[in-house]
Amino acid sequence: MPATPPDAPATRGLSLQDAGVTLAGRAVLSDITLHLTEARIAILGRNGSGKTTLLRLIAGLIAPSTGRVRVDGIDPFADRRALLPRLGILFQNPDHQILFPTVAEELAFGLVQQGLSREEAAARITAHLAREGRSAWAKAPVATLSQGQKQWLCLQSILLMDPGTILLDEPLSGLDLPTQMRLARVFAALPQRLVTITHDPATVAGADRVIWLEAGRVAADGPPDQVLPAFLREMNRLGAQDADADLAG
Repeated sequence: MPATPPDAPATRGLSLQDAGVTLAGRAVLSDITLHLTEARIAILGRNGSGKTTLLRLIAGLIAPSTGRVRVDGIDPFADRRALLPRLGILFQNPDHQILFPTVAEELAFGLVQQGLSREEAAARITAHLAREGRSAWAKAPVATLSQGQKQWLCLQSILLMDPGTILLDEPLSGLDLPTQMRLARVFAALPQRLVTITHDPATVAGADRVIWLEAGRVAADGPPDQVLPAFLREMNRLGAQDADADLAG
């Protein structure tokens, strides 16, 4: 029987089957089985719960130690080139993502990776910046941009490649309130599937689906009105304890 082709209904979306990640002998993720197809998905958890590792696993930046991961039927770790038109990732810190000294060079990188000539990429970037009212940015040194402007630049690099899904790693963290509001409006208007990593329950109320990670495992999975109350009860319980008072042995 022939293999099911990518983008067939059975393979669409993000699929993890019994996926686990072990780093330095420690299980960071264990027994993760998910099929993510909703438009707005939030992955919620405390620091150290495995959220960012899960994001990196889906993005193909690391391979699973156990189980398997697929993005529209594609192994994201084994076939990075096929992943480009399907998945983009916006890191929490844009300085960890930006590679090139000017705005136009940064925007061109992904397009060239997708097979466009430098001339085609330059024409597309010129038109894109004009639509965004930022034509003057093309030759601007990235080092002169604010943190919010760098985050905007990283997002535009992704949008130019037009992936079906975008992974967001705490995308509003460390930004001032006006910048958070501007980016939140941009995110809300995007047609792509968004998978947002966060520790802040206030940011996930509008999600279609919330996955609560605790100690590298799925603690709850469902709509916000089901998952958030349980998450908040547990956070309140933990917050009432002096669990961090003991010195590490």
